[in-house]
Amino acid sequence: MKIFLIGLMGSGKSYWAHKAGKSLGIPAFDLDKEIEEAEDKTIAEIFAEKGESYFRLKENEMLKTFADKENFILATGGGAPCFHDNMEWMNANGITIWIDEPLAMIAARLQQGKAHRPLIANVADENLEDFFYQMREKRKPFYSKAKYHLNGGHLTEKHFIEILSLYE
Repeated sequence: MKIFLIGLMGSGKSYWAHKAGKSLGIPAFDLDKEIEEAEDKTIAEIFAEKGESYFRLKENEMLKTFADKENFILATGGGAPCFHDNMEWMNANGITIWIDEPLAMIAARLQQGKAHRPLIANVADENLEDFFYQMREKRKPFYSKAKYHLNGGHLTEKHFIEILSLYE
């Protein structure tokens, strides 16, 4: 079982990958953390030193390394589905789940750690929710290709287990 979690930054992809992976007894990975380890730099440093285009290429390369892995859950970066046909690749190679949390919840979660997130580092707190609205609208054509769409802000492990039990 290959599971790919997609959605905006701050939607809980890493959290849910860990929780669902533990429940299912399969390893959980975070694509951004895998890139940071491979590059020996933070995502913010990669963006600052080499730019977004370089990062998106590395993201695509790292994503494709999961082709040879079996039984995992991967939290992707928020933009991963939107570049280099990554969404099509994930759909062809596994189960995709779009985690679509309320924008106010995402903005509140990310206010404290903005400096570590290059795309929002310079966005004023009062503009975060609008920024996420615009980002979600831009990314919706990609996110909406996910096989499953979980939204509402009240996700539980049960939601993931119900979806994934269809594939066991």
